[in-house]
Amino acid sequence: MFDFFIYLGYFVLTIDLILYTYSFFRKKKANVFFVSYLAFSFVMQFSMEVMYHLRMNNLFLVNIFIIGQMILLGLFYKSIFNLKRQKNFVLISIVVALLILAVQFIIDWNQFLRFNLFEITLTSLLVVIFALIHFYNMLTESKEYYYISIAVVFYLLTSTVLFLIGNLTHNLSKEFKFLSWQLNSILLVMYYGFILYDWKKNLSKDVAN
Repeated sequence: MFDFFIYLGYFVLTIDLILYTYSFFRKKKANVFFVSYLAFSFVMQFSMEVMYHLRMNNLFLVNIFIIGQMILLGLFYKSIFNLKRQKNFVLISIVVALLILAVQFIIDWNQFLRFNLFEITLTSLLVVIFALIHFYNMLTESKEYYYISIAVVFYLLTSTVLFLIGNLTHNLSKEFKFLSWQLNSILLVMYYGFILYDWKKNLSKDVAN
């Protein structure tokens, strides 16, 4: 059952990438940074899966993915913000976060080869803040990328909590820790599903035109 949700997540991500890429290149509708994020996610997920089956340590790819996710989703939100101060906030936040992580890696390079909870928490919370700013903007603006932002807030917050719980309870049974990974795989399917639903609501009508 665990493998089912993992591969279902990969499948939905692939569909997302195909549809958003089509909307970008053929209809010029999809956001370039969001399409780049989906392509980046696809490549990283595929690479991590291959390394896992080859019994290779893929945690450095996890760290690259987490940092890349922050950058690309940050640039995505920056591109749809209208206020200059909000755009500047995103850029400054990303730069500061990268500097903080650079200092951590310089002090202890092995952190880049481990499951880095500090990195996960920092980058996830930043992206959640960007999404919440977008929700605030939607009070007076059009509800563009509404379901994507719901997915971002819900998934990043819940997955971060699951990772933190899993780490804090490392002395508990393997079954309990495995359950947290199972829940995360289900959340990931829901995350990509919301992204697909946003395409259906806002971009699918352009395909028929």
